[in-house]
Amino acid sequence: MNHTFNFGKPKLPAKTTVFIVSCLLLINFGKGLTQEIPLNPAIPQPNKTKTTSIDGLFFADIIVRGQPIFQIGSVGNVSARQRAQIVNRRIAGILTQPQSGRDVTVVFDKSRGIATIQIGNRVLITVTKQDGQDFNLPVEILAQKWANQLSKAFEQPPLVIDIGRRLYRTARQFQRDSIDNLPSFLGAFLALIATWIMAASVRRFTLFASQQWEVDRNSKILVSRLVYGSVWVMGTIVALGVLGLDFATLVGTLGLTSVAIGFSLRDILSNYFSGIVLLTSRPFRLGDQIVIKEFEGTVTQIQLRATTLKTYDGRVVSIPNQEVFRAIITNNTACTHRRSSIMVGIDYDSDISRAKQIINDAVLRVEGVESEPTPDILVRELAASTVNIEVRFWVDSRRLPFLEMTSHVAQSIKEALMQAGVEMPTDIYTVRLRGLPPFIDNHHVN
Repeated sequence: MNHTFNFGKPKLPAKTTVFIVSCLLLINFGKGLTQEIPLNPAIPQPNKTKTTSIDGLFFADIIVRGQPIFQIGSVGNVSARQRAQIVNRRIAGILTQPQSGRDVTVVFDKSRGIATIQIGNRVLITVTKQDGQDFNLPVEILAQKWANQLSKAFEQPPLVIDIGRRLYRTARQFQRDSIDNLPSFLGAFLALIATWIMAASVRRFTLFASQQWEVDRNSKILVSRLVYGSVWVMGTIVALGVLGLDFATLVGTLGLTSVAIGFSLRDILSNYFSGIVLLTSRPFRLGDQIVIKEFEGTVTQIQLRATTLKTYDGRVVSIPNQEVFRAIITNNTACTHRRSSIMVGIDYDSDISRAKQIINDAVLRVEGVESEPTPDILVRELAASTVNIEVRFWVDSRRLPFLEMTSHVAQSIKEALMQAGVEMPTDIYTVRLRGLPPFIDNHHVN
């Protein structure tokens, strides 16, 4: 069944025509801010009408403000795409008119078995028996369903147009303000450029001057970054002042903000400030072997927030700098050499002077033991069964050489004393039994 729809062109007064054209241009300009669509909204693009194939029947979308509302099928020789384009063009024309007078009505023609969806006297869609068969609904029910969906779509505010107009007004206002404040913007930009040049120059000068300082590289980098950041803070304040912000208000705001941030992040900031102090005072450096509380190991990282140790059993421990700053730190490798000691017990009948000489020679024979300072061999205790002699000697302060040299020295002393015939008895205990009858050996009685 073919339907031909003819719409007359009512004649309007000249003033009314000019008003309508102006409204159309304004709406089209607002749409152009958010969507790249042609100036004539009454002609939808072909790519906006989507067709889908369901069991060999083709359907096309009816679109209101870019949103698909429902689908219609083909009728007679008119394909679904062509039919949807006609309907969408009529809807686009309706949307260009004032919002009042968009009441959607359904007119049912029982004699022909069709229904028309109209706005006023203008027909939007003719619902045929074919449509009812396509959607398995009576014609009047399907027409009423489509009419309700169109009513809801028409009642929705034109979001895209409203957003476009708001963006346009905002852009125009920003353009006017930018032109008025152009000198301030240029001044602030020049202030930032000068700040960048000055900060970079000061940082390079600080790094160059720090080459003469007796500090490690981490401390030098830290100082240069602090100077660089300070210059940027001052330059930013000057740039904001050029823009017209009140300096006193800005400083007060920064002060209150700093106080609030300080209270909320006091633990984190405490760790950072402790890290700065540690990098400046340098109680230890990277690679040092230190003891902090119950942790002992090699320093692998010194960061502003935490210090990382690798313990001797292969674990990695990150200690917050606040805890490091408060703790007692033992740096085992602050000096290149470290003293070790061994306790040796000899028999009371042994010649102590001879034993001391033997021990001294045995210690110095071990490779890795420092000859200066000379080993100390001291009689420390007269025990119950031995004379205890303490042997002190200096070796490499790093843990592995320290343990190895101590072991070698103990072995060398033991072997030298045994070779010289100096006894190293173990502890001797005397046990006395009281209140028991005398023991009689029957083998000696005649």
